[in-house]
Amino acid sequence: MIRKILKILKKVVIFGLIVYGILWAFSFKTYDTMLGISYSPQYARFLGLDHSETFDAILSDLDPVSIRLAVPWSQVEAVSGVFDYAEIDEMIEKTKENGTRVILTVGQKVPRWPECYVPSWVGDLDTQARRAALLEYVGKTVERYKDNPAIEYWQLENEAFIRFPFGECDLFDQKLVKEEAALIRRMDPEREIVMTDSGELSSYRRPSFMGDILGTTLYRTIRIGGQWMMHYDWVPPAFYKTKARIWGNDYEHFFVSELQAEPWFVGDIPKDQEGIAKDKSFNPERFVENVAYAKKVGASRTYLWGVEWWYFMKTKIGDERYWETAKSIFKQ
Repeated sequence: MIRKILKILKKVVIFGLIVYGILWAFSFKTYDTMLGISYSPQYARFLGLDHSETFDAILSDLDPVSIRLAVPWSQVEAVSGVFDYAEIDEMIEKTKENGTRVILTVGQKVPRWPECYVPSWVGDLDTQARRAALLEYVGKTVERYKDNPAIEYWQLENEAFIRFPFGECDLFDQKLVKEEAALIRRMDPEREIVMTDSGELSSYRRPSFMGDILGTTLYRTIRIGGQWMMHYDWVPPAFYKTKARIWGNDYEHFFVSELQAEPWFVGDIPKDQEGIAKDKSFNPERFVENVAYAKKVGASRTYLWGVEWWYFMKTKIGDERYWETAKSIFKQ
């Protein structure tokens, strides 16, 4: 019996090594990948930045073709029934003037910590009232921006189907995502919907079936257990493309929605030179390497994650390397 199990394990290992080799063999092609940026005013303010100044610098210095923005529910409807889109309106107007296109994210989950942005008052509602409140917010948002030429795609939720707990998401209701998607399609049938998933810890199956375009995260260095760093350099770029193609996402319908372009911190983010210098998870050289890697993944677009950090390093720490690296990358 033991001998039989060992034979099976041997075959599995050999098969795995063959697949791994094949993936690397298909990982050397470089694709024409449009570069964009993900941006969060909330994270900019957390770093002590002036949001308007930061956003203006992004548009004027980096001039991205496309930017991924969000409409956090807890921000635009902090009080039940009272909607405030002023900050979102201002950003979208600036992108339109700059000729920058927008992926606009709506839903219970949008990019950046705490991941879920469900207003606290929703916790006092019963199931049906929560559903009605969510769909009202999604509907009002789509209605407000569906005729705006700056909006290129809707992104519904952010990593709605990850299978591990992450973020402050006690009020997130995964069962309502399908209804959100149906509402957006009814209200704006012309625009495609982007749905995102974890690049390393998912199969891409559910977002591929529910959305029109698959967006994957792409993190090259992470921290586990506080301090232990793990690099994903051993993962072939074709790993992501193969998973995407299995579920029908061709080159045009496959984006890297988050490419790591900032350090991976755990706990409090250091905001002084000494604390930042201790971090070894990211540097300008790794920045360039990550972009080069993303161009081999087989995605038509790549959205860089960390623009707030680059500007923080430039204006608060006096280290312009990240901002200048980004300028060089976008000019290319």
